[in-house]
Amino acid sequence: MKPLFLALIAATSLLQAQSSTQSIIGTITDTECADANHSRMRMGDTDAECTNACVEFHDATYMLFDGKVTYELSDQKAAASFAGKKVKVTGTVDAKAKRIAVASIAEPK
Repeated sequence: MKPLFLALIAATSLLQAQSSTQSIIGTITDTECADANHSRMRMGDTDAECTNACVEFHDATYMLFDGKVTYELSDQKAAASFAGKKVKVTGTVDAKAKRIAVASIAEPK
């Protein structure tokens, strides 16, 4: 029984290390312009227009770029209203997979 209990604790610790709830501040961008540099694609006059156009016309998805890492976002609908903007995304972060299960997206205070 004791080895099973220790294995369960180890597995739980590993899962907690891989994903945790936190807030990350960054820019809502897209998979075509993952580093939020829209000068290559320039699908509009603004970063927001480029982001939305890439999603609409190139099957891109909305992402969060924090200046170093680009994260996949689970809530594409909420991300759409913040295209090209600096935001605070709160949710369960899987750092290894670079994915956020979004709980909320808001402008940072």
